[in-house]
Amino acid sequence: MKAVLQRVSHASVVVKGDTIGAIDQGLLVFIGVEAEDDTQAADKLIKKLLNIRVFSDAEGKMNLSVSDIAGGILLVSQFTLAADTQKGNRPGFSKAAKPEHAEMLYDYMVAKTREQHAQVATGRFAADMKISLLNDGPVTFLLNT
Repeated sequence: MKAVLQRVSHASVVVKGDTIGAIDQGLLVFIGVEAEDDTQAADKLIKKLLNIRVFSDAEGKMNLSVSDIAGGILLVSQFTLAADTQKGNRPGFSKAAKPEHAEMLYDYMVAKTREQHAQVATGRFAADMKISLLNDGPVTFLLNT
């Protein structure tokens, strides 16, 4: 699995004019599922998301996790993260999981994250989404499992 994690002051997802997910301070996480990914990869990613120290402590050092600050997590499925861009100018998606498998793992991640964290919002799998965010820092990380 691949994830792009952004520390945000706020973020939201709109589908067909309706806001379906929103958070204040926390993490916006775009998730890309590849064909070989499984629930173990999802569990590893969830653990990292909940514990990665990207928020500032009283001394201004990145020493706190989203769990420590009781921040929000906005999980958004993003198929294009699985793209192969090494050849030519058109991305290839042969490494991406089939939609049924990707949706199952995305739903699994959402459910498991909600079991462990109070504030979890989501996008909608395979929807045309409009994402708004205010990146705080900017702080952005690429995670691979």
